[in-house]
Amino acid sequence: MGWFSKKETSAETTITWKQLNSEQQLKEIIEESNTIPVALFKHSTRCSISSMAKTRLERDWDLKEDQISIYYLDLLAYRNVSNAIADTLVVEHQSPQLILVKNGKAVYNASHSSISVEKIKTLL
Repeated sequence: MGWFSKKETSAETTITWKQLNSEQQLKEIIEESNTIPVALFKHSTRCSISSMAKTRLERDWDLKEDQISIYYLDLLAYRNVSNAIADTLVVEHQSPQLILVKNGKAVYNASHSSISVEKIKTLL
């Protein structure tokens, strides 16, 4: 079988996404991070680079729900929440962006191709 005839199969995501859609919910999530680490994925639904980063994250994700909670923010629909994340966690707004929160603080912040599940694992 040649290189171009290799059959691609899509892996199903192991991520159980939780939707983030309000500033009040963000406060609750930050409180939750005192019990379990929390990942916030900010996604621009109109951006192909953001879609590629999301697909890559889903493909590489092998963390269990009892290790980390992961939230998905459609930042076009909830820009106010994205702004609140930047202000509250003192991180510069980017898209796509993944922020790891532990004990109420951002301990990891990456964007685009810098988003790394392996790096997240080292910080859990």
